Amino acid sequence: MSTWQWIALGVGATLLVYGGFVVALFVAGRHSDARALAGFIPDCIVLFRRLLADDRVPRSRRALIFAVIAYLAMPFDLVPDFIPIAGQLDDAILVGIVLRVMLRAGGPDLLSEHWPGPESSRDVILRLAFGRG
Repeated sequence: MSTWQWIALGVGATLLVYGGFVVALFVAGRHSDARALAGFIPDCIVLFRRLLADDRVPRSRRALIFAVIAYLAMPFDLVPDFIPIAGQLDDAILVGIVLRVMLRAGGPDLLSEHWPGPESSRDVILRLAFGRG
């Protein structure tokens, strides 16, 4: 198999697992949790875009976002993306660390102002970044 086929397989497996969790929550009757999980990644993308545009976020912290985007766009990683789960896990951990650093620089009010998703998802990020909900 070529590298691109392995990458496609890894991305497909990740999306399948992710979609499985969303469907399982929906079937279990936890509709708001299913919506929160389904929209979490798009909500984080919107949050990053809004934080990049906010002058209250220090320039050095905004540079971290550009660095993580460049890292994610590179065809090679510390753990290659074609390795199912582990390949995406290192990317998710890196994004989580950068999000924590950015939010600590701007404060919880900045997160609350820019978060586009449901409050339950925002509260998870607050707990992870600041140790409170």
